[in-house]
Amino acid sequence: MKFSLIILDGPSSSQSSNTALEFAKAAVATDHELFRVFFASDGVLHGSTLNTPPQDELNIAQAWQDFIRLHDVDAVVCVAASLRRGLLNEQEAQRYQKPADNLSDTMELSGLGQLIEATLSSDRVLTFGN
Repeated sequence: MKFSLIILDGPSSSQSSNTALEFAKAAVATDHELFRVFFASDGVLHGSTLNTPPQDELNIAQAWQDFIRLHDVDAVVCVAASLRRGLLNEQEAQRYQKPADNLSDTMELSGLGQLIEATLSSDRVLTFGN
C-alpha cells in the first residue's frame, strides 16, 4: 500500500509527531511505500536545523530528518507556513535578504500542489496533529 502522511503539530507540541514517525517506520519495515511526508502548520518546524531540545528529551525533528535521509523519503514543508515561522531554505533567505537559512537538506520547501499530488498518488493519506 502507498501512504502519504501530513504532520500538523510541531516537534514539541504533542505526541503526534512521534506517533507519525513510528507509523512511518512500521510502514517501510513491512514493505509499504511512503510516497510523501508533508509538513504543514507548526509541523514545518521539523525541518529546522536549529531545533535543540533538552538533552534528556528525544529530538523528534532530528529523528524525522534521520529517517527521511535513511529511507530517501520525499519530505515537503509548506512554503507559506515555513515563511511565517522563520524557516527558510537558501533561496528564500537570499530572496528576503535574511542572514542565514535553516531548512534541513532532507526537506523541500514547496506549496500545496505537492499535497494534492500526494493525495492523488497515494492509497491512503493519514494526518497527524490538529
